[in-house]
Amino acid sequence: MSIEWKEYTPEGEFYDELFSSAGNPRQPAKRLVNYLSSLSEDDIISRKIAADATIKEMGVSFTVYTEGGNIDRAWPFDIVPRVISRSQWDKTAAGLKQRLTALNMFIDDLYHDQKIIRDGIIPEFVLKQSKNYRKECEGVRPRFGVWAHVCGTDLVRDKDGQFYVLEDNLRVPSGVSYMLENRSIMKRVIPEVFEKVNIAPVGDYPEHLFETLSSLSPRRVSKPVIVVMTPGIYNSAYFEHAFLAQRMGAELIEGSDLVVGDDDCVYMKTIAGLERVDVIYRRIDDLFLDPEVFDSESVLGVAGLMRAWRAGNVALANAPGAGVADDKVVYAFVPQIIKYYLGEEPLIPNVETFLCYDDKQREYVLANLDKLVVKPANESGGYGMLIGPHSTKKERETFAELIKANPRNYIAQPTLALSTAPALISKNKLEPRHLDLRPFILQGRDTYVTTGGLTRVAMKKGSLVVNSSQGGGSKDTWIVDNLTQKQSQSQSQGSSDKTSKAGE
Repeated sequence: MSIEWKEYTPEGEFYDELFSSAGNPRQPAKRLVNYLSSLSEDDIISRKIAADATIKEMGVSFTVYTEGGNIDRAWPFDIVPRVISRSQWDKTAAGLKQRLTALNMFIDDLYHDQKIIRDGIIPEFVLKQSKNYRKECEGVRPRFGVWAHVCGTDLVRDKDGQFYVLEDNLRVPSGVSYMLENRSIMKRVIPEVFEKVNIAPVGDYPEHLFETLSSLSPRRVSKPVIVVMTPGIYNSAYFEHAFLAQRMGAELIEGSDLVVGDDDCVYMKTIAGLERVDVIYRRIDDLFLDPEVFDSESVLGVAGLMRAWRAGNVALANAPGAGVADDKVVYAFVPQIIKYYLGEEPLIPNVETFLCYDDKQREYVLANLDKLVVKPANESGGYGMLIGPHSTKKERETFAELIKANPRNYIAQPTLALSTAPALISKNKLEPRHLDLRPFILQGRDTYVTTGGLTRVAMKKGSLVVNSSQGGGSKDTWIVDNLTQKQSQSQSQGSSDKTSKAGE
């Protein structure tokens, strides 16, 4: 008995990533579907077991914070990948580059002339009430004018099959290590498919990250000293910090491993003495970076780090203050930001967004809380949200009061018909599950976009929450070059014909 694709039924109101509404596999997914259909139930079970064993062997985990303490859990993974055509991805990647370029121009403008505010594109109070605007960053000019060097932009596909940007993550975006490990797992579980299907690689991300960070070095040296700064082993993303440091050949350090000298340069403590550091890929929030400037009680940061950065003696990625563009109220203005700085139309649309500080829009939101998703401006991870259709009357009443008390802090969006993909629920049983996609964009001297990204899956039936901390899982994301596959098939057919004629 094999996977029963015939029994898999896409839910009609949602776009399914692998199948059309008629139940036929989409062109990029045909070879995958044919292969999986050929596997017996025992084959499927053995591959699922192999995936779980690989996850444990590689130590792929994430941390969930609970009242009873922190819990390390194995990374939840589904062996049926998501497939996207290369032609569609190329257009999406161009839109992601456009978006990050404009956002970095916006951040740089905010910490200098604030022309976009003077020209009336964004209201001044939006900036003044931003939790992530850092006055300490005013006047600083990071190399290339880039503040957000690593961005994780969340994309969703609505029922029309179009990608939309759900949010931008510009502070300390995480998840790229899981994207890379997902691919490693799949190559172990179904290696034969990678020989038959032209799947774009993702394994070169650490090299691109290293090149991006190297380009930021204030010293023109052949081998700049790069470190990954982590809050420590109890952080939920520690696995990723260690993973990326190891893959880049960089030192994984904590704040206590660094010191700022009298020359306002940053040094790393080593057994051979102090070694100057050129670039810090920091995975610590702004407010913990430097107790001299931000939280005086922070033991995670380095006293004097902001002095060194402002003096241009060390590069910080992402730069402090980049989170000002993470604000979900700012998100609503990104189409105007792109037009203002680049003179271009956005290549990837935003999700329709209602700003609760606007009287008319707030009135509409309060009257339709049962239909909308309400989000606080600066929360992440799916926390602090109201998903209207799945909410109780009491929850809606609570959110109505929160919105009225602080309208600037809330936006609302329609409940999207998030796309689905088949997920292996048990043995050979497939059911549709909702998902999103987080590609990663790097910007320094050059701009780079991953081929695909981290696909997160809401493993609970009917759920729209994909975050791993709230029960979500993940899939490998395949960008498949259909044209090359067709050419390969044609060439194969041609070779077969020649062989046949020679035999005659």
